[in-house]
Amino acid sequence: MDKAKVEEFRQILQFQLDALLHDAGKTVSEMTDEKTNFPDPTDRASLESDRNFELRIRDRERKLIMKIREALERVAEGEFGICESCEEDIGEARLKARPVTTLCIDCKTEQERQEKIG
Repeated sequence: MDKAKVEEFRQILQFQLDALLHDAGKTVSEMTDEKTNFPDPTDRASLESDRNFELRIRDRERKLIMKIREALERVAEGEFGICESCEEDIGEARLKARPVTTLCIDCKTEQERQEKIG
């Protein structure tokens, strides 16, 4: 993959990382700022349910942040876009769909097939 394409993916990854970190910070400040008192148990339960849902989303985003940082490391090391299994180039369409991927479509398909068997 040429340097211009790698730089384009680096910018996409950095933008995603910045957006996720911004949202995470916003969530923390909103949860700590909320001092609402709900005397009604139903309202309290609804608030707790919403918070739990928000925290599950943020946990998934935390995992994505880690994958994005790993992908940015691969960019810096010159290993971005190379399948970690077969060491062939990962297709550009696959990288556009999932820039954090570490496997080409063939290796990912095989991995999923093996997971179904095992």
